[in-house]
Amino acid sequence: MPDPTATEAPSDLRAGMIWVPGDAFTMGSDRHYPEEKPARRVRVDGFWIDPTPVTNRQFKAFVRATGYVTTAEIPPRAEDYPGADPRMLKAASLVFTPPAGPVPLEDVSQWWEWTFGACWHRPRGPKSNLKGLEDHPVVHVSWDDVSAYAAWAGKSLPTEAEWELAAWGGRPSETEFAWGDDFVPGGKHMANTFQGTFPHANTCEDGFRWTSPVGSFPANDYGLVDMIGNVWEWTADWYVANPGSIAKSPCCVSENPLGGAEGASFDPALPRIRIPRKVLKGGSHMCAPAYCRRYRPAARHAQAVDSSMSHLGFRCVIRP
Repeated sequence: MPDPTATEAPSDLRAGMIWVPGDAFTMGSDRHYPEEKPARRVRVDGFWIDPTPVTNRQFKAFVRATGYVTTAEIPPRAEDYPGADPRMLKAASLVFTPPAGPVPLEDVSQWWEWTFGACWHRPRGPKSNLKGLEDHPVVHVSWDDVSAYAAWAGKSLPTEAEWELAAWGGRPSETEFAWGDDFVPGGKHMANTFQGTFPHANTCEDGFRWTSPVGSFPANDYGLVDMIGNVWEWTADWYVANPGSIAKSPCCVSENPLGGAEGASFDPALPRIRIPRKVLKGGSHMCAPAYCRRYRPAARHAQAVDSSMSHLGFRCVIRP
């Protein structure tokens, strides 16, 4: 595989990035999903962050400069997936494919399709392309892919705490959403999410069925767009189901907290597949009130590092 650092990234690395001042805030939530508990005080040092998720245009520049090949474009190795059907071990990625009608919401296979040929430049499968999607977030990127891009750009992936602080935009972190307590204030959609009956009937009241061009919805008070909705975003932290268990002290503010240990991040539901998981933040265009209320800064989700999906992207940071 080509060396992603072989071509020098732009010299002014912080150009266009936004400064997030260091601050203390309440991270997590006691009012929503169990993996968000407990709400806890943390302090994070200041950093620069990309104002938008990395776009197809930006990722294309990286690929052209380095010749990088993404995970979704490489057939999986049989030894990594014991018991897998050999016919499925082809270059592919997971694409959201809405069913024709209502389906059991506990069965994600009803709307996720392992699609041969789907990748960052063919986001809906082998017959699709990026025409008109240049300024949409890049998707179908694994942890290796986003790490390679960040290294090339001279940047890093944010920690979960950095990402959550940035998502609040300087507002109090006790509100329901990043912008306040009303999901659609005054009838105005603040993020690209799913309206209607998930997963089959998206009414598209926000104007979009899939991803949207970055900046289609209001920026937060730091000037950051799409921190909520559009695409989930990778963070640097290893996933732990109970983030309160890694606090340095239950009585004190935790400084620049990090995730759990890599070895503790494996999915207990898949004991034969030892693929570590990272924390995702922000929710996506698939988040719906009756299925996934994760369009909030405190929300979090686990993602295997080898996986890529049609609603998964990233943005980068630089630390002083």
